[in-house]
Amino acid sequence: MIALLQRVQSASVVVEENTVASIGAGLLVYAALQQDDDAQTLSRMAEKVLAYRLFDDGTGRMNQSVMDVRGEMLLVPQFTLAADTRKGLRASFSKAAEPSRAAELFDRFSDNLKINCAKVQTGIFGTCMQVHSVNDGPVTFWLEV
Repeated sequence: MIALLQRVQSASVVVEENTVASIGAGLLVYAALQQDDDAQTLSRMAEKVLAYRLFDDGTGRMNQSVMDVRGEMLLVPQFTLAADTRKGLRASFSKAAEPSRAAELFDRFSDNLKINCAKVQTGIFGTCMQVHSVNDGPVTFWLEV
């Protein structure tokens, strides 16, 4: 599983001109599910996302997690993060989970996050989304489990 974390002041997802999710300060998380991902993978990634220290602690150090700052989270499915771009000029998605399985895993991952984070919004799996964000920093981290 791959998660791309961006610290944001705000973020939202629009589908067919309707805002389907929006958050204030917190994390925008793009998630890609891969073929070998399972319940243990989802749980480990959720723990990592919730505990990853990328917020300022007041002394200029990134020493606080989204949980520490009581931040919000917007989770967006993005299978393109699983692309293999090592050869040629067109990405291969052979490592990505099959769409129906990926949708199920995405929902389970979202549920894992919601257990511990007060406000988790999600994009809509399998749709064309416009993601709007105001990056804070910018601070962006690539996590892989």
